[in-house]
Amino acid sequence: MQLFMAFVSTKIPYSQTGFFSKIVTDYLNDETKLQPFYKHQVTVEGLKASIEARKAFASPRAKLADALENQYRNIITTDQVKLNIDALRKETTFTITTAHQPNIFTGPLYFLYKILHVIKLAENCKTKFPEYDFVPVYYMGSEDADLDELGHIFINGNKLNWNTTQTGAVGRMLVDKPLWELLNTIAGEVGVLEHGQEIISIVKKHYTLGTTIQEATMKLVNALFGKYGLIVVIPDNPTLKTLAEEIFSEELTNGHSSKIIEETGNNLTAAGYKAQAHSREINFFFMKENLRERIEKNGDIWSVVNTGITFSKNELLQELNSHPERFSPNVITRGLFQELILPNVAFIGGGGELAYWFQLKDLFAYYKVPYPLLILRNSFLLINKLQRAILFKLDFDCNEPFKPLQELQNNWIRQNSHHNLSIDNALQQASELYNGLSQQTKPIDTTLLQHIEALKTNSKKLIEKLGKKMLRAEKRNHDDAMQQIRKIKDQLFPNNNLQERIDNFIPHYAIHGSTLIDELYNHSLTLEQEFVVLEHLF
Repeated sequence: MQLFMAFVSTKIPYSQTGFFSKIVTDYLNDETKLQPFYKHQVTVEGLKASIEARKAFASPRAKLADALENQYRNIITTDQVKLNIDALRKETTFTITTAHQPNIFTGPLYFLYKILHVIKLAENCKTKFPEYDFVPVYYMGSEDADLDELGHIFINGNKLNWNTTQTGAVGRMLVDKPLWELLNTIAGEVGVLEHGQEIISIVKKHYTLGTTIQEATMKLVNALFGKYGLIVVIPDNPTLKTLAEEIFSEELTNGHSSKIIEETGNNLTAAGYKAQAHSREINFFFMKENLRERIEKNGDIWSVVNTGITFSKNELLQELNSHPERFSPNVITRGLFQELILPNVAFIGGGGELAYWFQLKDLFAYYKVPYPLLILRNSFLLINKLQRAILFKLDFDCNEPFKPLQELQNNWIRQNSHHNLSIDNALQQASELYNGLSQQTKPIDTTLLQHIEALKTNSKKLIEKLGKKMLRAEKRNHDDAMQQIRKIKDQLFPNNNLQERIDNFIPHYAIHGSTLIDELYNHSLTLEQEFVVLEHLF
């Protein structure tokens, strides 16, 4: 247990939460059959090996730094951010990276956890490898066009949708009146809390009408994390995409990734895991104005799905040369592009992200791009002081809420009821009764044994049914406690999911203020790979 100011943290194994897939827990346990699908172990030695591999690769450092300086040209940021951008020009500087789409108002809580993880790990790497510098990076997936996924947030358990008519890449969409109306709705929900007006003011300052979503997201992230030197990379940039023109060209015309990813997916399936990503012949989208559509090849013609846009091979390559920003990597090629332009040594992602990265190792090898160390992002369960008081009253420790609701309620009843609810003795006595009847009957007529066994089975079912009825009746006698357990379970695990996958950060900031960011930073882990329960004491 670790204590910082008014918060206390407890670390528990991911496997004990019940919310992580087998492929993730096997990765954390270094399962032998999964090892062929990644390159480095999550250890200091793994980091060192990743650094050595990256040192041997010619990263486009100067052009990257130039592009970032231009990206930040009109943004007020910290000296640390400016120093980190300049540091990227040096051969001894590397990045620690996480990636996420520009969900409106940052989306789920884990967005913050990913970013703070790269910040903490970059600082930790500097202490372990003082001869190098490490820069934390948030790589924005701003070209994602899935508005159904990115255009909503949950506030106090309620799903709020951005009802815009805009189409295409979400990052290129503009902050419009429906989004501001949504923000005003959020203000009504959290404005009365101690820091509610503060966080609404921060968000409104950056989500101004007419600003692109990617720019608004960048400004908000910079406001929250700029003091830590975090750099935001927006890859929807012609300069950055020019750096990958050779790979883009090769993929668009020859589609090597399709066969490689398919083979790796088959090997992953044969090892007992589900392939997360599915490759297409061409793993790029075409972006122009309000569209982002797949590119398909039919004979000698490349066409953009759902449009009348077509290219010959020469026309396609000319378009790539003249407008590289119009070509958008999909899930298969996005990681390759990211690692090509960044001098990256570690990638921090969620379980789903790691699952599809396991399919990319051979693709990286084909293009001779260093494959990074993969690290499962930090996870937190935030428990405020009122929730902590309820858990204390119920005599639950911080591990208890992870259990299913019915199990929580049943356990509480068994521990707090003044009546004997156990049916174990009755089951044992019934078993002994029928066993005795079997012994008594066997010498007389063995054909009756089957009948006795059926009676025994039916008796067991009836006793178990009675036991369940007794338990339900006792639950009704303690309805207040049952309601409290249900309420705290719903608060901490909304929609029966991890809090971090549903809740937005705004209500939590409205309660704690900037202390929330500071405490998450203080309690963030680096290579430990454990789930953190963070409780507010006072």
